[in-house]
Amino acid sequence: MIHALTFYLFAVIAVVSGLLVVTSRNPVHSVLWLILAFFNGAGLFVLMGAEFVAMLVVVVYVGAVAVLFLFVVMMLDINLLGLREGMQRYLPVGAALAVVLVIEMGVLFANWSFAGEAMTLRAAPTPDVAEVSNTEALGNLLYTQYVYLFQVSGLILFVAMIGAIVLTLRVNPNVRRQSIGRQVHRPKDEVLAVRQVRNRGGI
Repeated sequence: MIHALTFYLFAVIAVVSGLLVVTSRNPVHSVLWLILAFFNGAGLFVLMGAEFVAMLVVVVYVGAVAVLFLFVVMMLDINLLGLREGMQRYLPVGAALAVVLVIEMGVLFANWSFAGEAMTLRAAPTPDVAEVSNTEALGNLLYTQYVYLFQVSGLILFVAMIGAIVLTLRVNPNVRRQSIGRQVHRPKDEVLAVRQVRNRGGI
């Protein structure tokens, strides 16, 4: 009974937070509601026994993505009145797309059926909880059966990081950069000058 009540509590708060993310007028409030939705999603993963996935949600999505969104929204000077100006003009197009999506989802769920071996395949990679923890089972599956896909995803993220750096790099020719090799190999005449100074006088 307590498990069911906890599930419904997390689920209701997550759904309400998701709705408030979309309906909030203040972008900062939307990001804060998004963080709350992530926390409740992590709580649902804990109830399912996937504590490693819950930790990833908190660390990656809440600790990095949502905080980054919050900083970006707070630093940008967003004109809320300008964003609402074209709402009525694009409302019919948005409503038409929403109707099409609802119809497609309805057709999809109406014709949805589980394959005969679906439950067997889903339970096949699940080890005994008493023998192997959730994190260990996920690591064994990820680094054995899906190791090539894992490496490819890491390579794609690496290429995306390099692309982001190249696109945002701005070269300024007026910036003076330090050259260690040139400084070390400079001749003595360029950096040292011997002057004869009179007694009680200056240069």
